[in-house]
Amino acid sequence: MSTSLLRQHGLLKPNQHLSGTMTWGRNGNITERIAITVNTYPANPYLELDYIYLGKPILSRVALVSAPSNLGKGVVWFFICPRTGKRCRKLYLYGANFLHRSALSGCLYKKQTLCKKMRHIENTFGVYMRADTLSEQLDKKHFKTQYAGKPTKKYVKLTQQIQRAKSIPLDEINAAILQLKP
Repeated sequence: MSTSLLRQHGLLKPNQHLSGTMTWGRNGNITERIAITVNTYPANPYLELDYIYLGKPILSRVALVSAPSNLGKGVVWFFICPRTGKRCRKLYLYGANFLHRSALSGCLYKKQTLCKKMRHIENTFGVYMRADTLSEQLDKKHFKTQYAGKPTKKYVKLTQQIQRAKSIPLDEINAAILQLKP
């Protein structure tokens, strides 16, 4: 759950009490549903989440706080983590609770779970495996290639990664894959 997601769905408007439902699923079938209520009145702003976890209904309330935008236009909303009390813009579902990432102990990044050989292959050839998604990012509707007549840092980084992916010889990739086989 993130503040940007709530903002995109129009649920973080000032001085209002709004509700909505988010659903997701597979192959056109709804598998999960979460009812969201957002109160942004200054007296007691909160986010209320109503969902089912392992067959049990859960009603969770998370405090909200706002801070003036550094651009001088409006405010930026933050969650207050129920466990750590930290101000954050993203909460993660851990067990039956939505928490700040610092409250999640024992969690690993995907890369940390890979064996040594796979980490080496990912470091060496990962850009080759991600080439399609890198190209898709360049083709996004509002992607900016230049700002004030200069290429953006993101555009330069993506084009460098795509060039690096194109420069990897196919026989090196095949050799790396053969190394994985027992």
